[in-house]
Amino acid sequence: MATSQIGWYGLGSMGLAMASNLQRHLAATKALSLVYSNRTLSRGDALQKLGGVPEQSFGDVVKKASIIFTMVSNDSVLESLITNTINSGTPLAQKIFIDCSTVHPDTISSISAQLSAHKASFLCAPVFGGNPVATAGKLVFALAGSTPDVRASIVKPLIQDIMGRKVIDCGSDPSKSSLLKIAGNIVTVSLMETVGEAQVFAEKTGLGTDAMEDLITEAFGPIAGGYSKRLTTGAYAPPLDTRPGFGVSLSIKDANHALNIAQDKGVDLPSVELAHKNMSAARDYGGECLDSSSMYGILRQKAGLAFWNEKSRQGGK
Repeated sequence: MATSQIGWYGLGSMGLAMASNLQRHLAATKALSLVYSNRTLSRGDALQKLGGVPEQSFGDVVKKASIIFTMVSNDSVLESLITNTINSGTPLAQKIFIDCSTVHPDTISSISAQLSAHKASFLCAPVFGGNPVATAGKLVFALAGSTPDVRASIVKPLIQDIMGRKVIDCGSDPSKSSLLKIAGNIVTVSLMETVGEAQVFAEKTGLGTDAMEDLITEAFGPIAGGYSKRLTTGAYAPPLDTRPGFGVSLSIKDANHALNIAQDKGVDLPSVELAHKNMSAARDYGGECLDSSSMYGILRQKAGLAFWNEKSRQGGK
């Protein structure tokens, strides 16, 4: 492992936090520095200060690295990266690709087959947790693909206690970890909807959001409490010149994956349907610079309150 060159592509709010923790680990163990790229390369300036080495493109990262992580926004971006890499003619034999994005299981199966045809390994490793959890290196990973030895001896040591607190092994079929991530998102988006409803109820009845937040945190755990804080601190609608913790469009995309798979399998997801409807309405009203918890703004409007609370931004798209 010490001689393996590791690469990274995708430096959104999650990817940058994850890559930074990985680079800190590589520096501490005197391993080769992480090579990285991103559509907007300047997003990696903080990573470069930690010792990361910028490359102009994903193709350059693939040429130099034997283990390549990706963390991108959607299926089409991942498909484009892999297709362009294969078409470039770069030798891929023995390389290990690890995607941490949330994409459809069918996309994962297709990419795995394409890379396998070129004698490369592909693993799917989506994560559970928002930006603060990623920054703390406490994400939960669902890992699947390749062989048990590759998962346990090569990939897991780059994750466990570096980027994540837990690795759930989902076996050799990489689509299974994608499916687990999407199933987990059913809980996530439904919980955000429920916390938002409770906080609007608390405000309208005069109970107050502070007491409600204390109860949510103590009775239902720090994850639910963290969702509540996104609302009460105004993070559901951050300033236009900042990045949301997890963008509303990404959450809508994740909900779409869950709803599409559920429809195919004859499963009803009413809570996800409601959350999807409210997130879409929030984006229509407040624009792209909203957090996944921004259904709260719509719940506020339905109760006769302003979309914006006193700690959020106060308008604009």
